Order: sequence, then C-alpha cells, then structure tokens
Amino acid sequence: MSAAPAYNAFPNSFRRKLLARERLIGCWSALGSPIATEVLGLAGFDWLLLDAEHAPNDVLTLIPQLMALKDSSSAPVVRPPWNEPVIIKRLLDAGFYNLLIPFVQSVEEAKAAVAATRYPPQGIRGVSVAQRNNRYGTVADYQAVINDNIAVAVQIENGAGVEAAAEIAAIDGVDCLFVGPSDLAASLGHLGHATHEDVQAAIKSVFEAAAAAGKASGILAPVEAEARRYLDMGANMVAVGSDLGAFKAATSALCQKYR
Repeated sequence: MSAAPAYNAFPNSFRRKLLARERLIGCWSALGSPIATEVLGLAGFDWLLLDAEHAPNDVLTLIPQLMALKDSSSAPVVRPPWNEPVIIKRLLDAGFYNLLIPFVQSVEEAKAAVAATRYPPQGIRGVSVAQRNNRYGTVADYQAVINDNIAVAVQIENGAGVEAAAEIAAIDGVDCLFVGPSDLAASLGHLGHATHEDVQAAIKSVFEAAAAAGKASGILAPVEAEARRYLDMGANMVAVGSDLGAFKAATSALCQKYR
C-alpha cells in the first residue's frame, strides 16, 4: 500500500478543497509535542489544527511540529492566540498557510484577519524576502502567488458573531465560518451545554449563512454523534477529536484493564 502524498502548499491543496466545500475531517493537536504531532500526521486526517490559543504553543514550538508533518498528507492549520496582525505575520513566516482566527464577531474583525494574511495592496502583511514560508527565498514568484494560497477560517464564538455571520461570509478571503461551540454556548447563557436547543439553532444559522455565500463551514465536535449531526447539517471542516482526548482516553482505559 503506497503512502498518501504529502500536503502541497503550492498550490494550496487544502484551500482548494475548502473552497470546493469538500468534506474535510480533522483533528485537534494540543499536546505541543513534535512526536505526538508526527504520529497524528500518520493517521490520515485531511487537516490537523495546531493550537496556539488554548494549548502551550508558540512559534518556536510550532516549527518542530510543522517539520514533523513534512511528509504527512494532513494539512497543518494553526489557531493563533488572538486576531492580531503581528502574531499572524510571525505564524505565516514560520511556515503556515492555513489559519483559524479565533473570536471573530464583526465584519471589521473578519476583514482585519484577512488583511493580516495578505501582502499589499490586498492586505498589510509585512514583507520578509527569506523566511520559512517561502522556503528561505527559494520559491519562485512567492510574493506574486502567496495571497491566493493562504486559507482563512474565522471562528464564530458569540452571539454578535452569529448575527454578523452572513456579512462575514460574504467577505473575499474568508474561506470558512468555523463555530466554537463551547464559547458560543457560554455567550448565549448555556455554559457547558453546547447541545442546548438555542445553541444548536445558532450553529445551524451559521452553517446556513456560510452555505448561502458559497463558503465552507466548520466546527469542533469530539463526540461522534454530534460530529455526524453537524456533518448532516452541512458542515464541511469538522474536527472529530484531539490528540489530548485520545491519549487521555486510551491511557485511562489501559490502566482500568488492570484494576
């Protein structure tokens, strides 16, 4: 059995699939370990989320994980700690082509997220002629082609984001509306209860707003029944678990076998 081809950033195969609204099954990577990420990269997921918001990651811990995924068919996606242009610039220069921007709640914030990933005149990304993203200056015509090879998903995590979802989805460069169910539930007064009918209705409305604009939608859903429900609701970019969750469950089960 031949190995799956490595993820291709030029052209960005993950963004092409996202724009085509293909079903893309992913997994969260939160352990901050290159070895754990390397093993995760062998599983065959369409994409892996390297988390720098809630996991103990920064640029220096993320680069070894990108190196560990060099031969993986899974597309690396990074979530920065905040929608901040300097942080986004550093993650781009470090080698990421796909970003999930947290807590976007307005058209202005969504436009700022896209602008941070684009060189002028389309955006405000600072120019470095030799960095890891352009393979240290060896990618021909990098500055001419890179704006079209950056995928941006924005995370809808509160009531304001839900209300603005249709307008956000219409923005050029926003490729996916990705729901953060836990924060959304909290913002709607249902902390810890993302399955509440009010939260589910809000999630569905975000998916519908994305579809109406011809954009992908996504969500984190580590419970199988919920993941399948969201897929049936039309979500395209669905994370079905995490390395932390899988490790915790497996080690607990192993220990209990001998108790």
